[in-house]
Amino acid sequence: MCELFCNFAADMKKHILLTLLFCASLVCAHAETLVLRTGTRVQGTIVFQNEEVVIIRNAEGARFQYPRADVAQILTEEAAQEKTVAEELPEEEIKTSKKASILLELAGGAAVKPGEAAGGGFSADLLVGSHHIGEKHVFIGGGLGYHGLFLGAEKYNFLPVQVALRMPFTETKHAPVFGAALGYGIALSKDYLGGIYAGLDFGYRCQLNPRSAIALVAYAQFHQATVTNTVTIEGNDFSQKAARNLVTSGLKLALYF
Repeated sequence: MCELFCNFAADMKKHILLTLLFCASLVCAHAETLVLRTGTRVQGTIVFQNEEVVIIRNAEGARFQYPRADVAQILTEEAAQEKTVAEELPEEEIKTSKKASILLELAGGAAVKPGEAAGGGFSADLLVGSHHIGEKHVFIGGGLGYHGLFLGAEKYNFLPVQVALRMPFTETKHAPVFGAALGYGIALSKDYLGGIYAGLDFGYRCQLNPRSAIALVAYAQFHQATVTNTVTIEGNDFSQKAARNLVTSGLKLALYF
């Protein structure tokens, strides 16, 4: 009887030890999550996988088999939790700033005096204004510039005082942009007088951050100048003022900061 009891006790110890080892293996097993291409998630422990199939066992011990082509991702328990938390967090909005911005524009291209002469022109404009109107990246401001035109032997230099608008068509990082400017070009020479200045732009803008952007646009500018012509008739000098319409077009690089 004593020997039978001892054998029974030994068998019980073995069963208890095996049970503890089995439980420990379940605790130590890495829980994983299968993310199927349909978006469904299956949690459990992968018991077998190859290039064709993945077999996973859930917490109840049931096994499920999925074609490898249907599995988009296999996540560990920690990675699955991190991904779930990240998906629950709302996407951070890019807040716009209503503070003053500076717009620097550098341009160069061809210049013409319609029907008379052709040449080249360049310009540099420095504008100050708001880069944001409401929640839109729209620039409205004003400032000064320096514009030089070379038409054969004639040279025209202006200091435009202007107001300007720069407006993207969409609120995306890369967007088409439209621009317009209107002002008065102050003549920098006594040989002619200044006049109305107007400009149009169209191109693409890249928004670098909520306050900074860069744009490359095609432009057309109109300058009005007035020159004084002296005509001698029968020994008498007569002065006559004549208007000059000057047009330039080319490419412009714009920097918002």
